[in-house]
Formats: sequence, C-alpha cells, structure tokens
Amino acid sequence: MASDPAKRIYDIQQFGEFGGVNPSITDSSTYTFLEGETMEETFLGHMEGCFLYSRHWNPSNKFLADALAAMEKTESAWITSSGMAAITCSLLQLCHSGDHIVTSVTTYGGTYAFLKNWLPKYNIEVSFVDITNLDQVRNAMQPNTKVIYTESVTNPLLQVSDIPELAKIAQENGAKLMVDNTFTPMIFSPAELGADLVVYSMTKFINGKNDCVAGAICGSKAFINNLSNVNDGTAMLLGPVLDPLRSSSILKNLHTLHLRMKQHSLNALFLARKFEALGLALKYPGLKSHPQHDLHTQLMNSEFGYGGMLAIDFGTEKNANQIMFKMQQANIGYLAVSLGYFRTLFSCSGHSTSSEIPAEVQKEMGLSDGLVRLSVGLDNNIEEVYERIKSCL
Repeated sequence: MASDPAKRIYDIQQFGEFGGVNPSITDSSTYTFLEGETMEETFLGHMEGCFLYSRHWNPSNKFLADALAAMEKTESAWITSSGMAAITCSLLQLCHSGDHIVTSVTTYGGTYAFLKNWLPKYNIEVSFVDITNLDQVRNAMQPNTKVIYTESVTNPLLQVSDIPELAKIAQENGAKLMVDNTFTPMIFSPAELGADLVVYSMTKFINGKNDCVAGAICGSKAFINNLSNVNDGTAMLLGPVLDPLRSSSILKNLHTLHLRMKQHSLNALFLARKFEALGLALKYPGLKSHPQHDLHTQLMNSEFGYGGMLAIDFGTEKNANQIMFKMQQANIGYLAVSLGYFRTLFSCSGHSTSSEIPAEVQKEMGLSDGLVRLSVGLDNNIEEVYERIKSCL
C-alpha cells in the first residue's frame, strides 16, 4: 500500500481571516446573510460556501473536515462531538427500520452496546461475526443488509480486517462498508482500500492529548450532504456538533500525527518483541506470530508502522490488576481507559472498555478475563521503560 496521508494534509493551504498561519476560530453560533434569498438557498442546501448555523456547519469545523477528507482521500467529511456520535449518526443515516447490519463481534464496547441493545428497539437487526472469517461474513449477508461494519484493527483483540475483501462482499450485496480507523490513522487508508465510510474517535490518536472528546465521518460528498441536510440529515437533526475552539485545537494537532504515529509504532514494536521473548501471551500485528501479520503488512502505509496498541494476556483479572497497579506505581503510565495519549495507558478490557459485552460472549470471542490493553506512549527511552515494566511482571 503506497499512500501519503501526511503529505495530503500538508498540501492544504488554510489561512486565518487576516493572513494568520492558523485558520481563524469562529465563536459565532449563527451567521448573517446579505440577502434573504441566499438564506433560503442555504436552507435548501443549494448554496456553497455559506454558513447558516453552527449545528449545521461553521468555518472552524469545515477547516478540520477538509483536512480529514484530504487525509482519508474522501470527497468530504463531517465533524462530531464524539466518536460514538460519528458511529451512531452514520449507521442511522444508512439504515431504517427493517434493515440489517453485519458487524464484527470484536469491537469497542460502546459500539457493541449500540448495535446489540439500542438498534433492535428500532427494528434494525444486527448479525455479529468473526470479521476475519470471510465465509462467516458472506453467510451472514441478507437481502436487507445495508452495512458491513468493522474496525481496521479490532478493539481489544487486535484482529486485522481484510478491507478490500470486505468491500467486495459489501458491493456484491448492495451494501456499504463502514470502517472505524481509530486505532490506525495514517497506518491504514480504508477509503483507498475500498471502504465507503471511515469513522474516527478523534479523542484518541488524532488529537493525542486526551483533553477533548470528538469524532469524524469521512465519505462521499453526497453522503455528507445527506447527513447534514436540514430536513432529514441524521447529524443535523441529532445535533452532535463540536465546539469550534476544540475543532481548531485538533486541527493543529493533526499536523503532528504522522510523527506521533511513527513513535507510537516504534515503541510498541520494541515492547512487543521484548515481551514475546519473555514468553508472554500477547497480540501485536507487527509480530510475525500474529495471525494477520501478513495482511496488515500488505494493507498498511508502511512508514507509519504497526500502531501503538498491544494486548497482553495475564490470565486472570486479579493478575492483571496487580501488574497494572505496579506499573502505575513505577510511573510507566496510567491505569486508565482511552488510548492514543502521549503517556502509556493500560486497562483490563473485559472489565472496562469491553464490559458492555456479556461475559459468555467475551469468552466465545477469545477475550480473556486477564487481557490488558496497552496504548503505548511516546517515551523517548523505551528501553528504560521496558526494564521498569519487566520489574513489575
């Protein structure tokens, strides 16, 4: 895979109102029109370049959306107030009562809860499959299937989705492929691999500071226009708008994402190799022992590495909690949910970010009671960090 998302962001020229090197931040909730006819045309969606109301569009969110669309090589993008808002708005825009979704059983707990517990209330059926088993995906497709939903690298088991093959299955069945790329921004370019929609929790790697919650939807111009339509656009009517100040901050951080992803990946690969040599049971796509290592290597933009996420199985929740406590005491990082931070974060997935998934389903999908998910930080001396981790094991 040869793609340069960092260059595409760099090539965008976005100036402030008075020639500032950073785009100006708007703090207006509503915008003026010189003529009444222009306002009416904007309401009808016929007017390009005009801003109506910040829940619809505002200049700061548009700057960030344009940058994300460039990064993903999609026609357009939409900014939301959380990653879950990006996921839910997209699925609700694509699906109606009586429709069907095929999804990976291994997915973020909040997404699982929405798919399993919330959508059935509106008569939207969901089939959960092993996303790495393409025959299971094919067999789950129905005449009313509208979406195949997956994560590029699944949370927390780090399975790699075969996006080109999933795209073929979706296309053959008249469905859309929607990919959450939160774990692997710049590493994977799902739209170039065949995905129709790419969603993000920008809270994580894209922003990288854990100082805000935000999401993004990248797709065709037609889809984003429908999503923001004042009459029936899901995002417009549900209203998950991001504050312009936060949007502007994320845009600045986006320009260092390529550097950060390289360092996250370097550090995670170093630790993964060391842990494997110790005989620990772990999952990391950069290791040849990973079942989808070759697939990841084939699909990735290689200069950005295999990502900053790894998972170690310590067998039991008790063992996991003891080791995480020791690691926090040793100042290796923080026992906390979320990921993509400049410090290492760790949590026991089955009892935190995947706790919405019933225990019996966790067992069926191979999520151990003692699986610890590590979001590896940007430490400059990863060798010294490893020695501290080793002393906690």
